[in-house]
Amino acid sequence: MSQGRLYIVATPIGNLEDITLRAIETLKKVDYIACEDTEHSLKLLNHYEIKKPLISYWSEKEKVRAEEIIEKIRSGHSVALITDAGTPGISDPGAVVIGRAIEEGIELIPIPGVTALITALSISGLPTEEFTFIGFLPVKQSQRKKKLLELSIEKRTLVFYEAPHRILQTLEDMLDVFGDRVCCVARELTKMFEEVLRGRLSEVIETLENSKIAGEYVIVIEGAHETTQSFEEALIEVKDLMKKGKGRKEAVRIVAELYGLSKKELYEKSLKMDEIQ
Repeated sequence: MSQGRLYIVATPIGNLEDITLRAIETLKKVDYIACEDTEHSLKLLNHYEIKKPLISYWSEKEKVRAEEIIEKIRSGHSVALITDAGTPGISDPGAVVIGRAIEEGIELIPIPGVTALITALSISGLPTEEFTFIGFLPVKQSQRKKKLLELSIEKRTLVFYEAPHRILQTLEDMLDVFGDRVCCVARELTKMFEEVLRGRLSEVIETLENSKIAGEYVIVIEGAHETTQSFEEALIEVKDLMKKGKGRKEAVRIVAELYGLSKKELYEKSLKMDEIQ
């Protein structure tokens, strides 16, 4: 008996009409559908009158269920892998199942569709020629700020995902580390209460503080400017001089003159960098 195939099927991020015809056809023809959450996926499947045996592989069960899915494919059955919204494995469960299928030499068929990061990027008004997708930042603030510090010299447009209960804190951390950059924050994309906010980080934070916060968020933020890069490079020089025995003020004076930067601003940034690290 020849083994089956694993279809990686993108599903709507909100509006059920955003699914592709090919995705519907695939879900109707496979033997099994592996879902992140069967109850959630039934809304989509019932909408299109698709009735198939379902396998739940939500994050805590993914390693165990991956073996069950692989065994069914080995037995000649075809399986469609879907998540609650978007594409499996992209800031969502699915990577474990996909990895095991590759290890077993199983044929993977991608069925592309809508994705929140591209949807938000397309309406952000920020440069799209090059961008860096980060996904979700660390939950712990100290680790989150450390990651943001690493990204602070990235010149390309940055795209993040964030949960509603962390959105304000994350934006405040971005303001603290990046400065008041231009950004676009979108929530509930393609859904009834879709909302898109554009402006400086400080402006968006102020708006959100006076709004109802709900739904998943996409943050698109401009990359670093040349002056930002100069400060980041200068901060590395300050740190190196301090390691060699120079006091902070003396190190800042030397480096600020070398880079043509404000001593006061460089000093404040060096203090902030130490707090984050």
